[in-house]
Amino acid sequence: MPDLATLAEELKRTRDTIKLRIHLASKEVQDEWNELEQRWSSFESKAQLDKSAKDVGDAVKILASELKDAYTRIKQAL
Repeated sequence: MPDLATLAEELKRTRDTIKLRIHLASKEVQDEWNELEQRWSSFESKAQLDKSAKDVGDAVKILASELKDAYTRIKQAL
């Protein structure tokens, strides 16, 4: 798995791309996007903590992987 900074930047680029196209999406995709936005906020907060806590870092990496999978699903749906 890439380092956390690289992964976070990749997720941010994917998120920004999706955000531009989300207004045209179906209600189901919009609902999933809204849920992911809450998880993104959690990821950003925990990623900051990763600088000093290994255990949090592992949890952040799992969350990042889940976000990446969900963003991929939404991107494919668009």
